Amino acid sequence: MKMFARVLLFACVPFVTAGSYGQAPAPASTATAVPAPAVDTATAKEIASMQAKLNDWPQLARYSAENAALPPVAPGEQRVVFYGDSITDGWGRRPETGTFFPGKPYVNRGISGQTTPQMVVRFRQDVIDLHPAAVLILAGTNDVAGNTGPMTPEMTEDNFRSMADLAHANGIKVILASITPAFDYPWKRGLEPAPKIRALNAWLKDYCTQHGYTYLDYYSGLTDAEGGMKPGTSFDGVHPNEKGYAIMAPLAQAAIDQTLGGK
Repeated sequence: MKMFARVLLFACVPFVTAGSYGQAPAPASTATAVPAPAVDTATAKEIASMQAKLNDWPQLARYSAENAALPPVAPGEQRVVFYGDSITDGWGRRPETGTFFPGKPYVNRGISGQTTPQMVVRFRQDVIDLHPAAVLILAGTNDVAGNTGPMTPEMTEDNFRSMADLAHANGIKVILASITPAFDYPWKRGLEPAPKIRALNAWLKDYCTQHGYTYLDYYSGLTDAEGGMKPGTSFDGVHPNEKGYAIMAPLAQAAIDQTLGGK
């Protein structure tokens, strides 16, 4: 037993090398700290933008205050929500896009850069809770561009189905607009979007026919022979200018009249 105690005591004594008595312990590492690489202003802005998107991916905060301030639908009023991406967002908000249906009870709920999955998430807040008679959905070009990651046509189609189902379940009439033309995307070159847009538009038209929804054909009035925007109708080949919106506005109004009975 005594022998076991002596062995145990010896095992607990730290090993000390010759000449180490009275000396301070050596630091764990003597390596010089390497400063983090400098981040340029452009990269810092991109990181901040990405962080903001992660914090509110569907951008529910964008219209929360405006939705709260929106008055209830007046008796006899037929509110229409224009729901979409930058092509809706920019309508009437910039000098080069003209006006957005003055005097009409139409509400703009477009958000620049959005894809259909983001729009599905905010559909209840920015459409259903506003109690419109109809919703006019213009989306899909950013899906083709891959703004929130690669997407198949089937993914985009499923999201259109989801938005239409949500609207229908809440007594809201559905207008699905064709995706507007684009021969190329300035922010993501080489994706050859024109044939992809034509294929999605064919699906949208057929889907509306099958389900009794209104199909709004912007595409035919805006496209050139190559599947891009007609000369003079856009300022970057994707986003309409005042002339482009002047073509779109009567088409949208005709679709609304058709859907709501011209009231």
